[in-house]
Amino acid sequence: ASRYSDESLMLTGDENIVDIAFTVVWRINFEEPGAVTNYLFNVRDQAENVRAVSESAMREVVGRTPIRPIITDGRDEVQLQVQQVLQQTLDSYGAGIRVLRVQIERGDPPSQVIDAFRDVQAAEADRERFRNEAEAYANTIIPEARGKANQILQEAEAYKEQVVAKAQGEADRFSSVYQQYKLAKNVTRQRIYLETLEEVLQNMEKVLIDDNAGSGVVPYLPLPEVAKRRQGDDQ
Repeated sequence: ASRYSDESLMLTGDENIVDIAFTVVWRINFEEPGAVTNYLFNVRDQAENVRAVSESAMREVVGRTPIRPIITDGRDEVQLQVQQVLQQTLDSYGAGIRVLRVQIERGDPPSQVIDAFRDVQAAEADRERFRNEAEAYANTIIPEARGKANQILQEAEAYKEQVVAKAQGEADRFSSVYQQYKLAKNVTRQRIYLETLEEVLQNMEKVLIDDNAGSGVVPYLPLPEVAKRRQGDDQ
């Protein structure tokens, strides 16, 4: 196993700088025929060779990867890609080495800018939170507004139907009365006159006076009193 921290500052795919420390776990590839011979004679200073190739492979993968996956939840993919590039390079050298694992132990912005970077991360987190809250509010208020709009439309439609039906009924009634009037004008005129008087005088106190009763005390008929006495007798 080898651990390397020198030259740890690397440029990411989105032109940020990241400070990376990683570990490479490797051994002689005994499953490969002639691996021990290749390990001993094909490559000089095997550990240093693994170190140099590992750093090169890490820079290659980091150089095409944005900084966010490297410092958050994308490290597994970065580690796997580095392991693949490292193994392919060592195989091309005939090094007789098998890479078992690449482990990123640290992946942070440089210490000089880490506070500012964390502020940016916090601002982005706040932005995402505000966006989620706004979407949740929109998902609540929009259906409510649509429901109220539909209710208003339904009430307006019901009112329209009520007004139209009432107007149609009055028009039909007028047409019916007019047809009767054409058939019997005097009778219809008298009936309309009596119905109108009944409607106007229905809730008024009424007193009947007989003009032919002669002089003296004017005889009259107090209809409201008569009505009250009749109601009392009925009870």
